[in-house]
Amino acid sequence: MSTGDEKAGRATTTDAGRAERPYDIVLFGATGFVGALIAEYLAEHAPKGLRWALAGRSTAKLERLRERLAGVEPDLAELPLLRADADDPASLREIARHARVVATTVGPYITYGQELVAACADAGTDYLDLTGEPEFIDLTYVRHDARARETGARLVHACGFDSVPHDLGVQFTVEQLPEGVPLRIDGFVRTNASFSGGTFASALTAFSRGRQTAAAARDRRRHEPRLAGRRAYAPVGTPRYAKELDAWAVPLPTVDPQIVQRSARALERYGPDFRYRHYAAVKHLPVALGGVAALGALATAAQLPPARRWLSDRVKPGEGPSEQRRAESWFSVRFVGDGGGRRVYTEVSGGDPGYGETAKMFAESALCLAFDELPPTSGQVTTAVAMGAALRERLRGAGIVFRVARGER
Repeated sequence: MSTGDEKAGRATTTDAGRAERPYDIVLFGATGFVGALIAEYLAEHAPKGLRWALAGRSTAKLERLRERLAGVEPDLAELPLLRADADDPASLREIARHARVVATTVGPYITYGQELVAACADAGTDYLDLTGEPEFIDLTYVRHDARARETGARLVHACGFDSVPHDLGVQFTVEQLPEGVPLRIDGFVRTNASFSGGTFASALTAFSRGRQTAAAARDRRRHEPRLAGRRAYAPVGTPRYAKELDAWAVPLPTVDPQIVQRSARALERYGPDFRYRHYAAVKHLPVALGGVAALGALATAAQLPPARRWLSDRVKPGEGPSEQRRAESWFSVRFVGDGGGRRVYTEVSGGDPGYGETAKMFAESALCLAFDELPPTSGQVTTAVAMGAALRERLRGAGIVFRVARGER
């Protein structure tokens, strides 16, 4: 993580140049299922004067999307379109040089993401994505964190449902607890939502790369500075009955605990000894057991190329649930925090997590990086470290709930 001195260097060497760039935000992968939802959110909610552009590999698809957006906001009929391809590093360097923030939805990121991160790190351009792939995040840290700190770029991963509500929700919970004491927080996720082809493809890729993921994690640990005088960890919990929620708690194999752990490592407010565990909350035991079995079966099938190809054909990238299905979807993440003799119950909740709310989280993250007064950071940083309370207030204004359910002593 960067220091105030690094920020001072950034302010004198890069901020003026960034301000002169033609675009505040470039949305790369705008014509995909989630990308189009993000573009529509920006069309409806972006501040007047936002200088933004759509980027992708198909000019025809970009033009069709721009026509849709112009139906929402006629001024967008002239919205700039930039042709860029994940397989064309020169095109990625071009958009990085011309933007203050590049926001990408193009995944799986382990396949398509590295060149864009490299371009943003070199250009001093803020970068954000929707990845839930631990291998990609660890590789990015090893390969690009040092360069990003030199140029002042902020590389912010997991800016959707993975992992904004969990990262900011834990930070919000920490703020309700005493300072300077050991803290223990558990998060419990509930949702009725379905997923898109892109999300499914990323999950399959991650499950199929267990060996590579473990190797990337080891490499990161060799490069990452040791945490001196403090401890922050996120162990995998065990299935259990959580009486505080009257539900069964099943550990979730997502990137969220790792993101929370990195926020805790970077921010002293999380205390001298911090632990986070991450679960799905399920009311009925048979459903919980079925979920565990299904995840195990998916992980096993992902190791076998024929099975993986068959699964990939069932839900293709670019596909997703209907508008009606999204309108009926919701999520709730309940946190139970303990520290200094106090217990608090907090909640982050909203609508459809994978699409409507992810588009909201991602777009507001991009706007937050572009315009808000933020802590002095650079390099690879989490949403809590890079944006924290500023992003939380943006999301509250956009309808996502952060609340204290109750506190006990």
